[in-house]
Amino acid sequence: MTSLGLQPSLTPPTLDLDALRRTVSSGATRDLDSRRGHLLALRDLVTQHEAELTEAVHADVGKPALEVRLTELSPVLREIDDLLRNLETWTAPRPVALPATHVPGSAHVQLQPKGVVLVIGPWNYPVQLVLSPLAGALAAGNTAVVKPSEQTPTVAALLARLMAQHLPADVVAVVTGGVTRTTELLEERFDHIFFTGSTRVGRIVMKAAAEHLTPVTLELGGKSPTFVDATVDLDIAARRIAWGKFTNAGQTCIAPDYVLVTKEAKEGLLASLKEAVIEFFGAYPQHSADLGRIINAAQHERLVALLESSGGEVVVGGGHDAADRNFLAPTVIADVPLDAGLMQEEIFGPILPVLTVADAAEAIAIIGSRERPLALYVFSEDDVTREAFESQTVSGGLAYGAALIHLTVPSLPFGGVGGSGMGSYLGRASIEELSHHRSVLSKPLRPDTLAVIYPPYPAWKRSAVRALMAPMRRSLVNAQVPATLIKGVKGAAQKLPRAMHRSR
Repeated sequence: MTSLGLQPSLTPPTLDLDALRRTVSSGATRDLDSRRGHLLALRDLVTQHEAELTEAVHADVGKPALEVRLTELSPVLREIDDLLRNLETWTAPRPVALPATHVPGSAHVQLQPKGVVLVIGPWNYPVQLVLSPLAGALAAGNTAVVKPSEQTPTVAALLARLMAQHLPADVVAVVTGGVTRTTELLEERFDHIFFTGSTRVGRIVMKAAAEHLTPVTLELGGKSPTFVDATVDLDIAARRIAWGKFTNAGQTCIAPDYVLVTKEAKEGLLASLKEAVIEFFGAYPQHSADLGRIINAAQHERLVALLESSGGEVVVGGGHDAADRNFLAPTVIADVPLDAGLMQEEIFGPILPVLTVADAAEAIAIIGSRERPLALYVFSEDDVTREAFESQTVSGGLAYGAALIHLTVPSLPFGGVGGSGMGSYLGRASIEELSHHRSVLSKPLRPDTLAVIYPPYPAWKRSAVRALMAPMRRSLVNAQVPATLIKGVKGAAQKLPRAMHRSR
């Protein structure tokens, strides 16, 4: 199998996949009280160990404590609470209307646990993006194997210890380690794989899943664009863009990756972005306790190279210091060429290119010429402009007047499209994604209304079928089945044995 190309293996914990499979096959996790118990245990893990989780994330990623609370722990608790509140409704069998030819009878869709779900987490949000998918897997009645990122070893070790304390080993197993261990996991057969990370590694995961025909959810990334015109309050727009971009030092899959601004709004936006950066992090952001750090030296080196080859004008920021835990200042760069390195790959760091466009039409053309993004942000109060973005672009999510926060709305499915991913989760979408949708039909033996389709097929049967199909087509157009048709089908079924006897 192709290596993931990340880091060498760390620890090789044992994994009993058979025990996880037996838990599901026994039917234990179909019980809603069992699922609630697992979700409550996961909730206790977060609430009882908030300080430890916060310290671990800070140690690995450098996030401020409040940012950990806002972007890691609170979203997980909100997700769990939403699942608990709606679990019975979201997992209930869903009745399905039958066509007239199938009456009498009934049908419904049953949501079943898929089995064992593999959750592979990223390093940028090492708690939220592991525990939120895990909550969905448990709510759907699955068991799970959790693989935290080797880039966040403190969090990985802590999750392994806490998970063993709060959840049974035959319900959730945590596997730590690097590329070798992840590669070994991908060689196993799972019933679903949920991966959050880069597009490059997403392709490797999908290729491995194909060996076992395992369905996948891929939460990837890409270059999420932002459009700004002169119809908005540029100060507020700049603050929201800056917050969305520089949270977690720009290491967020749905962070604004670049800004397309109209000529009329350009100077005002740039001035407001500069003011926002200074307001958030001070004139010397390296001394700010509220700014995170770049995850490792390799990423820092990559970002500095992109910064130095931008071809644009630095409006604010630009400073960097690898010796200070890979510090990189929040940076805004104006007039970046479309062919610059900054515009060729997802930045995933605190560098914000700003490009000037004539109007929304040019912005839409630029966005449409690239891979479909995970998020698209539009700052415009013009209804025509908003409608144009809604009807002429495709993205995982679309938000007007704000960045990032659509991820925190429990009833909005979150996921990508095309190069930014496949599948979606959060709230009801998690249960839908991580359940098997089984079709169930019940047809009483009497009266035997199916007799009209049994051989032999004399002329009178062909006439009867045509007669039945004509009103059924009309009923479908009217979105209802006429009572007279139902009565007629039942009557025909009762007469069929006599008619068949006469035909012989």
